[in-house]
Amino acid sequence: MEQTRQSVLDGANWGVMAALALSMLLGSLGTSIANIALPVLVGAFSAPFHHVQWVVISYLAALTVSVIVAGRLGDIYGLRRMHLFGLGLFLLASLLCGIAPTLWVLIAARALQGIGAAFLMTLTLALMRETANETRIGQAMGLLGTVSALGTAIGPSLGGMIIAATDWRGIFLVLIPLAALALILAFISLPMDAGEDRTQTANLRTMITGSLVPSLLANCLVAAVMMSTLVVGPFYLGLGLGLKEAMVGLVMSAGPAISMFSGVPSGRAVDAWGARGILAIGLTMLAAGAFLLSVLPETLGVTGYVLAMVVLTPGYQLFQAANNTAVLADAPKDRRGGISGLLSLSRNIGLVVGASAMGAVFAFGVGTANLASASRAAIASGMQLTFMLATLLMVATLWMTFGRRTQAKRP
Repeated sequence: MEQTRQSVLDGANWGVMAALALSMLLGSLGTSIANIALPVLVGAFSAPFHHVQWVVISYLAALTVSVIVAGRLGDIYGLRRMHLFGLGLFLLASLLCGIAPTLWVLIAARALQGIGAAFLMTLTLALMRETANETRIGQAMGLLGTVSALGTAIGPSLGGMIIAATDWRGIFLVLIPLAALALILAFISLPMDAGEDRTQTANLRTMITGSLVPSLLANCLVAAVMMSTLVVGPFYLGLGLGLKEAMVGLVMSAGPAISMFSGVPSGRAVDAWGARGILAIGLTMLAAGAFLLSVLPETLGVTGYVLAMVVLTPGYQLFQAANNTAVLADAPKDRRGGISGLLSLSRNIGLVVGASAMGAVFAFGVGTANLASASRAAIASGMQLTFMLATLLMVATLWMTFGRRTQAKRP
């Protein structure tokens, strides 16, 4: 019976991976595609910018607070069933965004879209673990990392092209056929027993074990460091190096571009050499890349910045593939949804910490909150302080991860 089930999964593998990859892409696109429309929405609704910002904030807030609930519902009612529900909700919310008559209706629809995205991005991890071949789990997780980076990278440029061709409504309406395609693929490809028929499920408190907490904390800290590149990078490139806006955007695209090409190879490395070794390499590269960001741009300019990202970004993908694989590899079937939710939650918290706390560190290093009036030397000082701290965080994460595992192996 088990062999028959496995052969069915292997035969439908590409359909399953396409459905789950497209689901992850939708969640990432929803995060990044609306940012480019904010100036247009200010004029379209004659609203102040601090109101229009909620088009982005409502999505991220709803996504963050819903990931645990989405994971738990997947454990209780079935991963496949709840994933299909999330796709349907995302599709409906995208339609409501596209036809919203007022700004506040748009904001409410974006919050609903964020809830749908929570189901997609959380249950996709659990379903990939449930359906992937045991020898290719790392590769499957690497594919999700690649698709997530792709969605984040192409969102602003795709949104800009759509707005130029139509109007702001087009950036939401374009998600409808993609969501419909993902819904059809998921309905056809996902095995009927993928995460279904749960007889019992553990509560959230029992999931947060001593072995899981360090992995979640590492996930949070790594996300904070990566977000700091997106927050601090534009200020340093524009004000510190004096680059024009178009060149800043081009240099900033280096990180997402590297992520797209390094995700699947990172997963294959996990399958070939094991999660623990790749986790060590990934964290080491993250520490090295953060350190290089603190020193190379000041000596080599744009070249130094790109070289540092060439080290940092593959390290992030190696960490993601190894950490997600390690956390989910031995997770009981009735807890995979909830644990996937915890992974998503820790990552989202890290993004918030990176945007707020690391941004505050940068401003402290610059010496003024009015960054536009700061000198190039002050901007460089803020950059160095931020990424020296990021280096220390990654070294501490490396020690915490492997120091804890070494102690766990002792009799």
